[in-house]
Amino acid sequence: MSAESTGQNEDYLRAFRRRFDDWRGSRPFWAGLLVLLGGFPIMYLPYANLQIGHLTLAMSTTGGAGSLIIGVLLVVLGVSLWFQRHVRTFAGTAAILLALVSIPVSNLGGFGVGFLLSLIGGALAIAWAPGHEEASVPSTYKTPRRTRAPQSTAPQNTAQQGVDLLKGDDLTGTTPTNGTNGRHSAG
Repeated sequence: MSAESTGQNEDYLRAFRRRFDDWRGSRPFWAGLLVLLGGFPIMYLPYANLQIGHLTLAMSTTGGAGSLIIGVLLVVLGVSLWFQRHVRTFAGTAAILLALVSIPVSNLGGFGVGFLLSLIGGALAIAWAPGHEEASVPSTYKTPRRTRAPQSTAPQNTAQQGVDLLKGDDLTGTTPTNGTNGRHSAG
């Protein structure tokens, strides 16, 4: 008999990969990654300097502080999508709105790269749903008991019997016998 258990025979990388896949599948991982990656060009590009030969082109704008705030918020929203999956609708909506605001504030949303990544990530976050049904909470509502009329020994008409059953099940007061169809008069 071996001293090793069956769980130790597996390679550590495979075990890590399986745990990571389980973790990734239980949350909007790709949405968070895209929103996170979309924040970096939005916050970096307004402060970047482009070198063309000996010519330095400064891309700093007056909206530099706004770009930094939008980029940091997108990074925080991306991380929150990973670790706080219940805020996915809020985080997705906020990511879409911040991506749209980044167009005029941050050099066309980080030259379109940050804008598109954040926009797609926000849409994925809103569209994501858990893969399994959550346990339902049992209802505390008790259905009222039906009281049955005493059965008579005389045979009844089968059509009338069906109408009586319909009256007992109908809680809205609309039955074919009384001619009502759910509409009530106001006067």
